[in-house]
Amino acid sequence: MIGEGSRGAILETTLAKIIYASQTTQIIGMSATLSNVGDLQQFLKAEYYTSNFRPVELKEYIKVQDSIYEVDRSAEDGFTFSRLLEYKYSSNLQKRDPDHLIALATEVIPKYSCLIFCPTKKICENVAETLCKYLKREYKTLREREKQDLIEDLTNICNGRLCPILKRTIPFGVAYHHSGLTNDERKQIEEAYSSGILCLLTCTSTLAAGVNLPARRVILRAPYVATEFMKKNQYKQMVGRAGRAGIDTAGESILIVQAKDKQLVQNLVHSPLEGCYSNLLLECNRGIRSLILSLVGLKIATSPEEVYQFMGSTLLSVQPQLLPKEKSLQDVTVEVLQWLKQHGLLKERVRCESKHCLQHNLEITPLGQATYKGSVDLAYCDTLYADLKKGLEGLILESCLHLLYLTTPYDMVSQCHPDWMIYFKQYNQLTPVEQQVAAIVGVPESFIAKKASGQAVRKDVDNGTVGRLYLSFILHALLKETNLWNVAEKFNISRGFVQTLLNSAAAFSSSVLHFCEVMYVCSVLK
Repeated sequence: MIGEGSRGAILETTLAKIIYASQTTQIIGMSATLSNVGDLQQFLKAEYYTSNFRPVELKEYIKVQDSIYEVDRSAEDGFTFSRLLEYKYSSNLQKRDPDHLIALATEVIPKYSCLIFCPTKKICENVAETLCKYLKREYKTLREREKQDLIEDLTNICNGRLCPILKRTIPFGVAYHHSGLTNDERKQIEEAYSSGILCLLTCTSTLAAGVNLPARRVILRAPYVATEFMKKNQYKQMVGRAGRAGIDTAGESILIVQAKDKQLVQNLVHSPLEGCYSNLLLECNRGIRSLILSLVGLKIATSPEEVYQFMGSTLLSVQPQLLPKEKSLQDVTVEVLQWLKQHGLLKERVRCESKHCLQHNLEITPLGQATYKGSVDLAYCDTLYADLKKGLEGLILESCLHLLYLTTPYDMVSQCHPDWMIYFKQYNQLTPVEQQVAAIVGVPESFIAKKASGQAVRKDVDNGTVGRLYLSFILHALLKETNLWNVAEKFNISRGFVQTLLNSAAAFSSSVLHFCEVMYVCSVLK
């Protein structure tokens, strides 16, 4: 996780602070997919223990057409022929299931469990439904009462609604699992799978790194995650689900490969694991900026020298190859301090300790304090401050829409792809006062109308504002209806996305509250 984007930067920041501030705190880290252990060992000042023991043997295979090959590092091309699939396909079934998923799955289910990893959420649902169209009727008689109970539980969770695909697949012991489901739905499906009520899940790669749901056989529908060719760590996370200690005596994985991808797959399965690297410099130094701001805010460092000293405790200090060409870690730190001062988040005071000694002290500004205490992303702190100031000039409280807009998270906008007809319809259902909110934030009715009708739009309207207003419409509808299903259908989005937006907005509203409290106290003290 420490090498995973912004999450990794936050984890590195937290660990670095603990290591810097405490000599007694014990940190234990574990990983099965790590190559550059020495870097982490040096960063954490840790002892290193390793073992190749696996309680259940794992055999890795690939499938090309109807032939299955075992991954064999001693073989010349890395694979040894194992067997041919024996399942007899009609011409119609061959068209519906060209990858032979039915044959591969029915070799193990229902006696054993099976996971099928798919590149996208839509493929997950399609594969689950296709499998059930060709499974024998006998599958429906197994644990029939418990499956019916599961359907009833899912229906109750969703206020009397149930996904029609799950309604058709669960009687066969099959379900899909991805972020389009709500948290409660995923939990019910996970528990049913763990207890054996469900014998097969089609899922996305997110299940591999999080939930502990092992299987006798893991099938990788394709060597892709979305449209990107998978990395070795992702591959290992997925195939590592095969084999259940205490339940199975063996585990196996099968990666389905098209002939055109065989060389790429050969490189994939025999390549070393990717390394774990610092993400403090990711996205224009986003992580290191947040780190240094919090150091000064928490008074862990109160001078440039103390900041330089702290930076020597980070993973980045162990990996100088990540630094820009011909720059040292101190050079980068100086640039970040300068950036924080230029953006009004930090200020530097020079005190004269003696005739020949000048003391440089770093202090956090009100905006900087509000940003770090509210856990507001530095990428959005200026925008948030500007939006709140603009809101003070004409905040509309006759409806909650304006407040919802101000607490709609900025980082969800990149996941928002408005349906312009829905956008226009929802706008027209607003009251005149609520429509005024759209105009105040900078999205006029004429813009939405032209986008909905497919006309060219000449007026320059900020895309971030447009997307954020659309998300606030979703929250507004949710506040009025409270039913995730109805809102998801109204906006033609997954109920999982609606729930993610709701949770993210709740967290961001807390950040905005703390941001405002600090700014208010600072303005009063002035």
